[in-house]
Parts: sequence; C-alpha cells; structure tokens
Amino acid sequence: MDDIDRALIAELQRDATQAYAALGKAVGLSAGAAHDRVRKLRERGVIRRTTVDVDPAALGWDVLTFVMVGSSAWMGDAAERFAAIPEVQEAHVIAGTASVLVKVRTAGTQQLQDVLRRLHAIEGVSGTQATVVLETFFERPVRAE
Repeated sequence: MDDIDRALIAELQRDATQAYAALGKAVGLSAGAAHDRVRKLRERGVIRRTTVDVDPAALGWDVLTFVMVGSSAWMGDAAERFAAIPEVQEAHVIAGTASVLVKVRTAGTQQLQDVLRRLHAIEGVSGTQATVVLETFFERPVRAE
C-alpha cells in the first residue's frame, strides 16, 4: 500500500459518495485510475465495506454500554453466539480479567438488562461487568496514514 492508496482511503472515509472523478482529482489520478485502485483495495480486503454513519440516538438507541464478559472456558470460538444477539455491535477476545469485551447498543436500561441476561446464557460465560456510557466525546475512523 502506497501513499496514493492511503490518500484514497482518507478521501473515502471523508466522503464515500464522491464520484471517482472527484476522488481521482483529490489524489492526483484520473477517474479510471482511482476506480481501479479502489477496486484493488476492495479485492485485497483493505476496504471491507462501504456504509452510512447513522446517529444511533436519532433512531432511539440511546444507551451505549461496554460489557466485560468473564468466562469459565476459552471464548475464542464463541463469535457466533455473541453475533446472535442483535444489540451486540462488536465483540472482541481480550487479555486481562475478562475474556470478551462487547459493545452493546440498546433503547433503554430494560433492554440492556435483557441483553445481559442473554449474555449470561451463553455457554461458558461466568459473569459480566457493564459500563454505561454517559457521553461520547468523539469517535474516530481508522487512520490511513
């Protein structure tokens, strides 16, 4: 990956809807060359998907919680069980006192309590420690630089 690829990624992160002509102009390429590079970045898995960044609160998903999941067994093969809970946005195997860290988004605390029950029902889970986010200062995309 070279500096042009990194510049293309930064431009796409800024605005993924821009035309290839504008994208190419921003990084010093023709529209065709920009399109070809973006296609290759997708094929290599560097660009995994193109999506829309939606404000969760605008859709009623006001409660953001990070949950540390303790376990009595290795949880590295439990991805599907965490993914089966729609409110779980991310799940990560971690090192430390917990085995898995999950990011949960719910409409309220009653729904959060239900999610915690479902997490506890996953085989091998021995406990959870939930931290509810009161305010998010900022979130950043992955830097291409």
